[in-house]
Amino acid sequence: MAVRMLVNGLPDLAQDWQDMLAVMAVVSMAIGNITAIAQSNLKRMLAYSTIAHMGFMLLGLLSGVVGGNRLSTEDAYTAALFYVIVYVIMSVGAFGMLLYLSRAGFECENLDDLKGLAKTSPWTAFIMMIVMFSLAGIPPTAGFYAKLAVFSAAVNAGWIWLAVAGVMLSLVGAYYYLRIVKLMYFDDPVDTAPAVDVAGPQEMRWLLSGNALALLLFGLWPDALFKLCFLAVQAL
Repeated sequence: MAVRMLVNGLPDLAQDWQDMLAVMAVVSMAIGNITAIAQSNLKRMLAYSTIAHMGFMLLGLLSGVVGGNRLSTEDAYTAALFYVIVYVIMSVGAFGMLLYLSRAGFECENLDDLKGLAKTSPWTAFIMMIVMFSLAGIPPTAGFYAKLAVFSAAVNAGWIWLAVAGVMLSLVGAYYYLRIVKLMYFDDPVDTAPAVDVAGPQEMRWLLSGNALALLLFGLWPDALFKLCFLAVQAL
């Protein structure tokens, strides 16, 4: 919808809406990441991080028109679409894991509830770790390639300062994602209840495992999904 409205509908005003999106991108990345750091509630932290991820997506969206020409349009919008799809997979994995733990009788409202999860439920902690690595943009997950794609699009379009700001703010985001991994693997568990691996719904285990596998596969071999995004952009 954004491409059709801004690019196809308002091409002569590209300079204006690009400046607007640049401000929105920086504000979204800054507010989302900085606010997420202060959260002790896990769901609220993930919700605020969504704001930051939409700022990263805007880096690709605003990089399509350069100096009035559209030579890099398809590459930039492909990067933005790739980022959105990868973020959907990551978000489903993160919130799906919280739902799985809840249905297994393991309530994890706060970050401290995840302490020592690797000791009580190794499979759950491993899947959660892959999702957190991808959200933080750490290789070899799909989140790394998604961030690399939008940063490259911004640099190619001349938005170097915006790409630098995105890299710096992504480091801020990496802190609170890696904090969850630290709590799961290096802290002692708060609750000594039995492992939740067996108690959780088996169908959800398969779905979440497939979700984590997709993040790894799209990170190691992103070309297939990237080509699909490129074809979708061409259809616009």
